[in-house]
Amino acid sequence: MRRELIEQLKKITPEERAILQGSGDIRRELYTSRGAFVIDSRKLLEKGRLIEIRPHTRFAYFPRHRHDYVEMVYMCSGTTTHIINGKERIELREGDLLFLNQTVYHEILPAGENDLAVNFIILPPFFDRTVTMIEQENVLRDFILSTLSPGSTSSYLHIPAKDIVPVQNLIENMIWTLLYQRHGTNTLNQTTMGLLFLNLSLFAERINRNDPARREQALIFSVLKYIESNYRSGTLADASAAVNLPAYTVSRLLKRHTGLNFKELLQKRKLEQAAYLLTNTPLPVDAVRENIGYDNSSYFYRRFREKYGCSPAEFRRENSRA
Repeated sequence: MRRELIEQLKKITPEERAILQGSGDIRRELYTSRGAFVIDSRKLLEKGRLIEIRPHTRFAYFPRHRHDYVEMVYMCSGTTTHIINGKERIELREGDLLFLNQTVYHEILPAGENDLAVNFIILPPFFDRTVTMIEQENVLRDFILSTLSPGSTSSYLHIPAKDIVPVQNLIENMIWTLLYQRHGTNTLNQTTMGLLFLNLSLFAERINRNDPARREQALIFSVLKYIESNYRSGTLADASAAVNLPAYTVSRLLKRHTGLNFKELLQKRKLEQAAYLLTNTPLPVDAVRENIGYDNSSYFYRRFREKYGCSPAEFRRENSRA
């Protein structure tokens, strides 16, 4: 990260100065007006803004809390230790990203002077443009985004990203525009977040990889990435071999975490790709069918109609951009 940003983030804040002078504890009234410690976005965001950043408060234990927004933590330098839902312990190192949804309970052990983390405060509508920007549906994108929703059983995403250059550049761009409050950058930052998710999907096998309590979820990301890359002719046997697990175990884990088995996920991805090709290319319908790996025309037409409520030709007439 650029030295000027590090120097800016390293400055002692008034809250940190009070802690160093003996107050000792985090002042809850700075973060919430509720009885329970739920950090209120209205305390941290100007009215009308969907995203903001603030340096993580150092030198004190940050007690157990939740947020009424999605939080993204980026570790600029040093380390911080996070405890999730009272039991899962995560050490963030330089370059790591941590996404937390609104249901997670979160506490942070004291950080030192050179342990610099940036907290992104993000209201859910901020992601609307991200979703529409990543216009091509796929099972991996859907699972990553679903993790950030309040109804998800998976409360966080932890990604070691120090050596992923595009991710580092995108994060630094967002920090720079938000730190210096450049005008007219809301759309820019939403687009940047879309690019961030596109890049993270290429490294899905890293998500939650280092967290033993999330081993199953890390395996799911790996299998979904396999489906994304091999939807034309992928098999459960090959996917299972890729993660070194029996096929029945992979099928059971997929069903538990996504609600669909391997065959259903593969079919879903094929049809999503068909819809994308029908919308964005002039390929004949039969060429689209062959491109996604279906040999049987009647089976393809039947499954397409079941998912989209119309024939491929009708779908193209209503949605074509080609």
